[in-house]
Amino acid sequence: LDWQSKRQEKQDALKLNENESMMTFETARAFIAGKAGPNYPAPLTIVGVMQASARFPLEGALEIEAEGFAELAKSSEATALIGLFLGDQLLKKKAKSSRKLAEPVNRAAVLGAGIMGGGVAYQSSYKGIPITIAMKDIAQAQLDLGMSEATKIMQKRVDRGRMKSQKMAEVLTGITPTLSYENLADVDLVVEAVVEKESVKKIVLAETEKKISEKAILTSNTSTISITELAKVLTRPEQFCGMHFFNPVHRMPLVEIIRGEKSSDATIAATVAYAAAMGKSPIVVNDCPGFLINRVLFPYFAGFSGLVNDGVDFVRIDKVMEKFGWPMGPALLLDVVGIDTSFHAGGVMAEGFPDRMSQDAPTIISKMYEHEWYGKKNEKGFYIHSKDKKGKPKKEPNPGIADFLQDLGVGSGEGISDTDIIDRMMLPMLMESSRCLEDNIVETPVEVDMGLIYGLGFPPFRGGIFRWADTFGLNELLQRAEKHKALGKVYEPTEQIMKMAKDGKLFHPRE
Repeated sequence: LDWQSKRQEKQDALKLNENESMMTFETARAFIAGKAGPNYPAPLTIVGVMQASARFPLEGALEIEAEGFAELAKSSEATALIGLFLGDQLLKKKAKSSRKLAEPVNRAAVLGAGIMGGGVAYQSSYKGIPITIAMKDIAQAQLDLGMSEATKIMQKRVDRGRMKSQKMAEVLTGITPTLSYENLADVDLVVEAVVEKESVKKIVLAETEKKISEKAILTSNTSTISITELAKVLTRPEQFCGMHFFNPVHRMPLVEIIRGEKSSDATIAATVAYAAAMGKSPIVVNDCPGFLINRVLFPYFAGFSGLVNDGVDFVRIDKVMEKFGWPMGPALLLDVVGIDTSFHAGGVMAEGFPDRMSQDAPTIISKMYEHEWYGKKNEKGFYIHSKDKKGKPKKEPNPGIADFLQDLGVGSGEGISDTDIIDRMMLPMLMESSRCLEDNIVETPVEVDMGLIYGLGFPPFRGGIFRWADTFGLNELLQRAEKHKALGKVYEPTEQIMKMAKDGKLFHPRE
């Protein structure tokens, strides 16, 4: 082996002529741009560095690489993604502290054998914590649905080579379906995941408390119902809290742990530890309508409804917000969440915060709910949902929406720019996120940002709502809020934001 010539070859310029170099790098650039998208500059910068340095020996190439690195290191995307990494470390650190304060959950149970129940059961068993799917006075078909959901999740992983059949069998063995509460006597923690109706949940929770150990923790997977209110039917409210999973459970990282008025520190610590053991990122929030995620999501939806009412095409709004970085626009998100679910949750939010979330007049959401257009679940929403010849889901704008808009007497949409659309969508979310800090619903701005990224798919390259506000500039955002103040209280700046802007402070101080 002529090691000296091999070494020299690595230090010399690439042996490509001009045409070969152009063809190689431009082809790579086009392919990588399609994969990376417009919001992540690193991949294309890397290609550019390689192309520029190809004709230089090692020392010259390293100088070009250093320039490229410095350019990326100073970018807002780098700041956001580094903040995302550090935020994730904070959540893990808090979860680790909780494990030291609580007894481990060695066996769990989930009440409710639907899609959510099946998802929770799969995730728990997959991470090595045996779990019982329990339903009382419900047909065997409901249990079969829960088991089917868990099986479907795993079968997809097996088909893609991401799970071995032996592991799938082990996970299924760790899930015990039962129609009797008697089989819950030895569990350490129960997740109630029945229908989202307060009256039903209260009955199920009260019955379950009598069947489980006095040391067992009881939790409710609810997205909007007050944990403090649900606890009123329990004799041990200190051993009860909220545990809000997001759908699909096996893919969404976030779990909101909701502290009711009487939830004990030990209960919260044990539930956080269980969520972390399931491979989730738990965030503790205090009880309020909508908790954290739905509380800040519905002002965002309010901004969407206002735009539609002013005559802006919902397809255009979706495209603008997807370009902003959201994985899907608000209209499609409403279809996925369910128009019926959004309508009922919106009612809870309006009752809890009537000064800014009440709807005095009909909206596009109430109109669709009235006509039983529930979104993807019955294939009728803002989009008509179907499948193509290969069985893949497809969507087309629903022409019937035009009739609803005509009934509502919407505006023309003239004069509303793409920038206006972003402002009218994002400012209500920012203001409500700030109110959550003011009201001590969540402890830190970092946890708000991580919650929105892990629970809603907030654009990671923007780093969360508060990181976005820091980057954009609070004074500039206040001027934009002033422009839209006539639209309602959701655009009204909080005392916190006004003071921070005046003092030149950031939600994430640079030091």
